[in-house]
Amino acid sequence: MSRYDSRSGDPASYRDRRSDSGLGGHNSSSSKRDYESTEPQKKLDLDGLTPFEKNFYVESPNISKMSEREVEEYRAKREITVEGRDVPKPIKTFSDARFPDYVMQEIVKAGFTEPTAIQAQGWPMALKGRDLIGIAETGSGKTLAFLLPAIVHINAQPILSPGDGPIVLVLAPTRELAVQIQQEATKFGASSKIKNTCIYGGVPKGPQVRDLQKGVEIVIATPGRLIDMLESHHTNLRRVTYLVLDEADRMLDMGFEPQMKKIVSQIRPDRQTLYWSATWPKEVEQLARQLLYNPYKVVIGSSDLKANHSIHQHVDIVTENQKYNKLVKLLDDIMDGSRILIFMDTKKGCDQITRQLRMDGWPALSIHGDKSQAERDWVLSEFKAGKSPIMTATDVAARGLDVKDVKYVINYDFPGSLEDYVHRIGRTGRAGAKGTAHTFFTAANARFAKELIAILQEAGQKVNPDLAAMGRGAPPPPSGHGGFRDRGRGYSGGRSWN
Repeated sequence: MSRYDSRSGDPASYRDRRSDSGLGGHNSSSSKRDYESTEPQKKLDLDGLTPFEKNFYVESPNISKMSEREVEEYRAKREITVEGRDVPKPIKTFSDARFPDYVMQEIVKAGFTEPTAIQAQGWPMALKGRDLIGIAETGSGKTLAFLLPAIVHINAQPILSPGDGPIVLVLAPTRELAVQIQQEATKFGASSKIKNTCIYGGVPKGPQVRDLQKGVEIVIATPGRLIDMLESHHTNLRRVTYLVLDEADRMLDMGFEPQMKKIVSQIRPDRQTLYWSATWPKEVEQLARQLLYNPYKVVIGSSDLKANHSIHQHVDIVTENQKYNKLVKLLDDIMDGSRILIFMDTKKGCDQITRQLRMDGWPALSIHGDKSQAERDWVLSEFKAGKSPIMTATDVAARGLDVKDVKYVINYDFPGSLEDYVHRIGRTGRAGAKGTAHTFFTAANARFAKELIAILQEAGQKVNPDLAAMGRGAPPPPSGHGGFRDRGRGYSGGRSWN
């Protein structure tokens, strides 16, 4: 018995569309931009695997009428760049995606007015069943870009039998991001009774094991805990035909490449794979070449590293021992009850600064990897509700955290890469809102000066002259220049450049 979507067509037609199938790990590195192998296509070993349907896209008449020039103008207006073979035209409205009624009802209920850029181009690509690379900054709407096609995909597959694993697997780098994806999956999957579970470490396994044993169509997981569940035989990946790797760049940064490859090796080679990243360094591209076959690629904005132009960036040149007083003065100036997110390099630093702020009367809480999941959830809920408007965090909170209305981001410690800088400040200025980022920059960060200046200039921001001098190789200003005289709240004229 199958719950086939009305547009799914004959599932047996899958083998006639071999050119749209995934090759998984069978594809070797290729210099071609669309990743199509220069060698004759290898025949997939699909013996014993049930054919499945994955091409559900029917172009709407409105989109069919668009000329190539109109398509190019629309993509240019929305900063959409595409690569690949037979790329579908972008859609302009939700109805153009021709989602089934059960999906459209949820979109209407959510109050969305038009697709975001990644949804406008990503939905037709994903619904066609081809592998997809999506490069877009956080807050771009990419979660629904992969979840809504996933729901259509699930409803076109045979229902789960006892002992079956999931049909859709979403891998995410952090617990927080995995939980947020689950919230969206629950909201949009409810109308078609699609069950999901979230698999991550730091909490007891019991409830997660029970969910898996009952059977769920969608598993959202962090790599380590999922491997644990697979090795304990609590689930399997034999039914997975739709794989999502979310924030692949972050997973590589966190050293998850071996786990990702181990997981993917257990999934059928003709799956559909959607590979999402906010940046496109070489290691992210190399992994994509190993895991995807002949994918579409869509880039929103530029694949070059750049900051959200809705964020006002301030960079202050300070010494280490000036930072805390600078922070207190800054909070005095900006604190109006709005949410303020402060980033630290270390868990220890996070706890120390939070403790000092609370002693000084500031409503601050902290979140980092050593906190229990229950405490992290509580801190996040207090921050989201505005009960504790100041949250200090390590980079565990830098990506994927969907906290609305963060007005200020403060980089108390400069991060270890420019990618992390862009993602940190990207916690503000989301969904069209304006935001402000303040960054403390020390002599120890001088190696990042030139690249940071480029990011500021690209975003139309003024560059602190001291930072510009450091970018040219000059030494940082002497201690006390633009700093504080003591640990009190007396400010001696430190400069913040707007």
